[in-house]
Order: sequence, then C-alpha cells, then structure tokens
Amino acid sequence: MTLSVLRDVEQEVDRFRGRILVAAGFVLLAFLLLAARLVYLQVFRHEELATQAEANRIAVVPIVPNRGIIVDRNGVVLATNYSAYTLEISPRALRAAGRGSSADLETLVDELAEVVEIGPRDRRRFKRLQEEMKGADSLPIRTKLSDEEVARFTAQRFRFPGVDVKARLFRSYPLGETGSHLLGYIGRINPAEKKSMEDWEEEEQGNYKGTEYIGKLGLEQSYEKQLHGRAGFEEVETSAGGRALRRLRSHAPTPGDKLVLSVDIRLQALVEDMFGERRGALVAIDPRNGEVLAFVSKPTFDPNLFVDGIDVESWRDLNESIDKPLLNRALRGTYPPGSTFKPFMAMAALTSGKRSASTVIHDGGSFQFGNHTFRSYGDRGVGPVDMARSIVKSSNVYYYSLANEMGVDLMHEHLQPFGFGVRTGIDVEGEVTGILPSTEWKKRYYKKPEQQRWYAGETISLGIGQGYNNFTMLQLASATATLVSGGQRFRPRLVREIEDVITAQRQRVASDAMAPMALKPEHTELIRKALHGVTQEGTSTRVFAGAPYASGGKTGTAQAVGVRQNEKYNAAKLEEHKRDHSLYIAAAPIDAPTVVLAVVVENAGFGAQAAAPMARRVFDYLLLGQYPSEQDLVLTRQGQSSAPSGVPRRAADLPLPGQTQPALPPAAAASATAPQRVAAAAPAR
Repeated sequence: MTLSVLRDVEQEVDRFRGRILVAAGFVLLAFLLLAARLVYLQVFRHEELATQAEANRIAVVPIVPNRGIIVDRNGVVLATNYSAYTLEISPRALRAAGRGSSADLETLVDELAEVVEIGPRDRRRFKRLQEEMKGADSLPIRTKLSDEEVARFTAQRFRFPGVDVKARLFRSYPLGETGSHLLGYIGRINPAEKKSMEDWEEEEQGNYKGTEYIGKLGLEQSYEKQLHGRAGFEEVETSAGGRALRRLRSHAPTPGDKLVLSVDIRLQALVEDMFGERRGALVAIDPRNGEVLAFVSKPTFDPNLFVDGIDVESWRDLNESIDKPLLNRALRGTYPPGSTFKPFMAMAALTSGKRSASTVIHDGGSFQFGNHTFRSYGDRGVGPVDMARSIVKSSNVYYYSLANEMGVDLMHEHLQPFGFGVRTGIDVEGEVTGILPSTEWKKRYYKKPEQQRWYAGETISLGIGQGYNNFTMLQLASATATLVSGGQRFRPRLVREIEDVITAQRQRVASDAMAPMALKPEHTELIRKALHGVTQEGTSTRVFAGAPYASGGKTGTAQAVGVRQNEKYNAAKLEEHKRDHSLYIAAAPIDAPTVVLAVVVENAGFGAQAAAPMARRVFDYLLLGQYPSEQDLVLTRQGQSSAPSGVPRRAADLPLPGQTQPALPPAAAASATAPQRVAAAAPAR
C-alpha cells in the first residue's frame, strides 16, 4: 500500500515536471518571438517607425511666401500685400466630428454669428466657395477680423471644433481702378486650375503647397511664377487634437520678385481721367526700345473686389454691363483703323513701287467702282493731291484708287510686317490677332464656298481702314512706332525690371528687337513730314496749336456699324453704341520720336474732336511735365476740347488717385522727364 502510494506520488511529480517544462518552453518561445519582433522593429524598421512616431506629434506646415509687389517706373506701388485674420471652417473636420450635413453647417454658422459678425454677403460667398472649392481643406466664412473679434472667438474656440482663426496675406491694389486691366487681379485657385497643376513638375507643385490664390488676369497672371516666390515650411509639435503646441524648426519662404514696370502710373491715371465716362483704349510706346508708357482700357474696374472673392451682385454688374468694363480694350478690343491706316498704305505703295510720292490723284469727293460709289467724308473732295497732301488732307479717293491698284494680297504682304493681323508678343496674356484680310484669310475664315470668294469691290474700302480691317490699339501703336522709326521693330513690354527682393539685384527685361523692316530713309522722312503737316494744316491743327514741340499724327473716324448703300451717315439717328469711333495715331518729337501712341474713343465721332486732344495732353505730360488744368480736363472728358485751356499744372505736384500727397518729390519727377524735354526742345523752333 505504501509502495503504491509512493509510485503514484512519483508519477504525479513527473507529470508536474513535464508540465513545468512545457510551460517553460512555451514561455521561452514567447520571449524568443517577442525578442525577434523587438529586433525586427528596432533594427530593421527603426527609421520608418521613428518617422511615423514623429508624424503623430509633428506636423509639417507649408509657409506661403509673400507675393511680390508691383511698382511703376518711378517706384509708385501698384500692388502690395497686407496681413489680416480670417475665420475659417474645415468641412473635413466637421465631417469627422459628425457635423457635416447642410443643416449642421447652417446651425454652426448661426452660432458663430453670435460671437463674430457674419453678414449676408459672407454667407453667400461661403456657399459659393463650397460649390466651387469642393475638397478644400478650409473655407473662409469671415475675412479681415478685428483684434477684438479674434479675442472673442479664441475665448470660445472650444465650442466650435473644425473652426479656426488663421492669419492670411491679402493682396491690395492701393490705387483702386487705376491700371486695373494692366495689373489684373488674383483669385482663389479653382478646381480646373488645381487639376492643371497636377501636370507641373514635382518641385513646382511642392512650391504651391498651401497656396490658395494665384494671378487670374493681367500681369498678376502673366508673371505668376516670378511674383509667387518660394514656399517655406515649419515643423510644429501638435496635441492629440491637432493643435499646434510649439515650433520645432522652420525654413523661411522666399518672397516673390518685385516687378518694375515701364508704365508711368501718373500718366495712366491722367489718360483714364480724360476718358471720363466714355469707352476706349490708349497705348503709348517708346519706339526706341518698345517700352509701354501707358496701357489704358476704359471703363476700368476695382481689382480689390476680387481679392476676397467677388460677390454675386458686383460680378453681375461687371459682367452684364453694356460697357463691358472687364474687356481689356487695349489688348483684346479690335477696331477698324479708319484714316489712321492711310500713312501705312502710303508706305506700302512706296515700298511696293505701285505709286510714287509725286503721283497726283484728283479727289472729287467720290470714287466709282462698277455700280458702287465710294464717298469721301461729308461728300467733299479736296482736289488734286500727291502722297503727302493725301495724308495731310485725309483724301479718301486717293486711297480708294490705291487699294484698287494694289489689290488685297499685295496690301497684306507689305502691311503685315508692321504687325497688323498678328500678335505683337507683349508680355501679358490674352492678346488677339486682329484681322488684316487676304484672299487666303477669307478662305480660312469662311466655310461656304460662295463666302470664301474675294470680290474686287471688297478691296476698295480697305484702303481707308474699313472693310474687314480690325486691329487693337496695341497693334496700331506698335505699327506706328515701326513706321516713324524707319523700320525698327520691338516687341512691346510692360515689365522693365525684375528685382530679387533678397539680394536687391535687378534684372533688366529688354524688349526683344526683331529684324527691322527695309524702309528707305527718304520714304520714312516723307511720311513723317506728312504726319507733321496734319498738325500744322490738317485735321488736328487746332488741337496742337501753340505746342512748343513738333509732333506728327493722323486722325481717323471709323464706322462701328455699316450704313446702307447710298444712305448718308447721320449720328443723331443712331444709338450711341452704333456711332463712329474716334481714333488718332501720333509721334513726338517728330524728327526723333521718343513716344508714339494710338487712341480710340468709342462712338465719339470725328478723330480730331475726341481722340486727338487726349494725344496732345499725353505729349504735354511726357515732354513738358505738364498736367491739364481742371477746366481743361472737364472739357476733354466731354469731348469738347482742342488746344489746352487754362493754366497747366506741374505733374509732379499732383497726388495720385486716392492719395493726398504727390507720389514723387518734385526734383525726382523733374529728373525723370528732363531728358525728354531736352529732346523735344530742338524741333520746336
């Protein structure tokens, strides 16, 4: 009995030891697996897991750079930035918190309105942004918060998950509507633009991380990459809720470059003022280098409206207005050149050999071609005219007959090199080609065979700048620069220099010189003298009376709509938008031009009545440093001025729009215009 018990005890002990060994083996295996896993994680996946761990508490936030400023040739600031607070809602964070429905969002906005003022315009803009910016990280419900409003919201932030205050840079255009078509504006990146950015190089995409606004029009769009700058970043330690606790390290962004324009904004403002409530465009160019001195389109608009996101009412007013204030008429508005085309026709006749300068044509007031009568302005003839006199007296018959002799294709061959019917290549996007017709052009333009045929009668009216001829004022000014400079050609430029704001180094942006036209000096001299004659005994004599410099010009009156055959034009019977356009091209000083211009005043009638007076005052400003008297400005705005009246003011003494002090000290302004005054003085006597 005792042996049996002992055996049973020994068996139990053996079984227990076996269980202990199995358990110990299992524990040892578990520890071995744990150690292997630890080695795998700590050695083989150390870098990856360390990065993930850091990411749980460290956020890399892009820092959007300061957008580059834009200044005129004298340093007047045209576009700059300022910092302000915005109240923003993150749709993604709201959905994560279970408050992503429309009803929840309305309730949230109502609750926010109890803390910070949120008006109907803010609500409408927010709804529009929701539709346009689906997938955006955050959308502003209020912009430009005051310090008091920021403090009120911060004290109650715990009530509003998914809502935060952010510091944003806002674009500002200090001069408001002045130069708006030239500058353009910035706006929020839309889905289409965001999609197109996906095709950019990876480095460029990274540079735009965090960027929500880009240039949409004008120089803001064309020089977007230079103005944007290089993005920076900062690493911040965040709480479990995503709140930034402290900054660990950062790399400062590089501000965008500064654009220095060739445009004189005081001149720009003067021209816009002279247009008054009328529509039109004026482009002034330095023919020696292609620099644009004024680039005016009227009516203008306020680009500041677009910075925050334009409201529906303002957009409707701009977009649906019969005056089309958003149309850049200098760049995209095309007009028949009227009689301003005649000097170019004369040069084409000389270079092609179709007509000599001494050939005399009798202008009896009409030109008969087949069974159609082409008439002169007012049905009055000017008698026998040679080439120079045909320009001075603006003979229609001379150019009807010349067009008939040359034919449309020869005209096209000799006039296209001036830049008619082709883009000038100016450094701003959106330029149109205009139309310089030819038989090939008509075949391409029309689809029906009967419309593609060129009829000889269509050529006649081309000679006086009517018919299919349609050009921009930019093209007309550039062509005039080529004409009076003896064939020199430059691509017009608005940006004169690009300055690196870190190093302060300026890169000169030279206008591209193109191959010159082979114009004979004696032909150029003849055209110059004829243009000068227009100001001495021609259609702009009264406008340039008493000018202490010698200039040249050519008036033009172009039909906005056609009139029936044998029906006499009567402006009083037409709606204002259907009346003739007033045009003028000009150069000064005429012996060695430093400025040329082209101007159109829509539906304003005779060229000497509306357009030429504006040209005179542009020359007075640039060559003499003079600004019109207030009474003279009133008359000019109304299209009732000729030579300047009243006592002219010193341009440097007058403030810019929206300012109370002159933008330049008088000495600086005087030095800016002195070289041109010296150049102008010699031809005057």
